[in-house]
Amino acid sequence: MGEVVKKEVLRLFDVGLIYPISDSSWVSPVHVVPKKGGMTVVVNEKKEIVPTRTVTGWRMLERLSGQQVYSFLDGFSGYFQILIAPEDQEKTSFTCPYGTFAYRCTPFRLCNTPATFQRWKVSIFQDMIETSMEVFRDDFSVFGSSFDQCLTNLVKMHRRCVETNLMLNWEKCHFMVTEGIVLGHKISRDGIQTLH
Repeated sequence: MGEVVKKEVLRLFDVGLIYPISDSSWVSPVHVVPKKGGMTVVVNEKKEIVPTRTVTGWRMLERLSGQQVYSFLDGFSGYFQILIAPEDQEKTSFTCPYGTFAYRCTPFRLCNTPATFQRWKVSIFQDMIETSMEVFRDDFSVFGSSFDQCLTNLVKMHRRCVETNLMLNWEKCHFMVTEGIVLGHKISRDGIQTLH
């Protein structure tokens, strides 16, 4: 585990997401969580954090179903795209064998991170949600009644991402398809199906 922690801490440091800190009274021990695709995320110990549940309604899936064409996109390190006020950064401190660090941006598993992230995404795409796309945390579902309509909606969504510096993980995106998986459900023009 030591090499995994070291590699992730160095990666986060190299891209400027964390910085060394020596005088924080908010420090927590480090914990490693595996993610799909082999990535790992260094987070504070789960027992020291009270997670917040964001509940999504069935209506979002209903709005997605029945469309002809979809593009399913994934945000790249979504929480890291929300900066933390400098006076609050020390509260994100974590320690490991390689030093004590604090985040400049929102790390995985802070108490209100999911709700904050959802509000941020809704504020970016508020004029497009329900009519041409749906957003849930780092998942985007763009849709249209035809190939051309979905493409038009996708271009508009992409422009908004560029304008707001919202990064996407292109390796996990699926463009111009007739079905896809959203929140554990298969969505298509035929409706909603639960995955077993």
